[in-house]
Amino acid sequence: MLPTTDLVTRLRAAGCVFAEDEARLLVEATADPAELAALVARRVAGEPLEHLLGWAEFRGLRIAVEPGVFVPRQRTAFLVEQALAAAPPEPVVVDLCCGSGALGAAFAAAAPVSALYATDLDPAAVRCARRNVPGHVFEGDLFTPLPADLRGRVDVLLSNVPYVPTDAIADMPPEAREHEPLVALDGGSDGLAVLRRVAAGAPDWLAPGGHLYVETSEGQAPVASAVFTAAGLTPSVFSDDDSGATVVRGTRP
Repeated sequence: MLPTTDLVTRLRAAGCVFAEDEARLLVEATADPAELAALVARRVAGEPLEHLLGWAEFRGLRIAVEPGVFVPRQRTAFLVEQALAAAPPEPVVVDLCCGSGALGAAFAAAAPVSALYATDLDPAAVRCARRNVPGHVFEGDLFTPLPADLRGRVDVLLSNVPYVPTDAIADMPPEAREHEPLVALDGGSDGLAVLRRVAAGAPDWLAPGGHLYVETSEGQAPVASAVFTAAGLTPSVFSDDDSGATVVRGTRP
């Protein structure tokens, strides 16, 4: 069944920039007209398309997501690209604050890993990550649930920490602030509260020469770099004009 003009018009009127593509995906999601109508109504009401489909596209993968789970952003693919470019052969990889596990899953899909671990606080996110990550997924706060024998052995630490300042949450699109968990968005007063905790713990877990990667805004990168330096990590900043992504890497000497 092909999307109708009426369906595309409804989605476009609701503010869907890629209305034609969204209409096609919704039509492909079900052959039941009543179910399709219900999905369209929910999309028009503002629910994220990915929550309705049950998956998000990320670096060519279909990442399972469910309502209430953070949807991986396309710009974050730049973080994965930077991590792949500097990783040793068959690294030990940890995806911290993993959400749906998109970063770890994408890394493992692109390069062999000797081990892959992921952690997140949110039970719904962990449930999704266990469907996406070809490795071990733990529920808990940052490093806490990781096996103790990983200390000093992690080559690549991916951590897409929340970095939106608390006061800026209200300015986010409704799709995010109303349908994604606050814990995955709110980074504290300057957006870097969780980043500071990750940076403080990272040197104990990274192998010599191992890298920590986080995403920030362009304006936050200098402060994040200073935080990394204070934690004993050597910072580097990478940016991509096309996606608007900024990544800060911290390397253990």
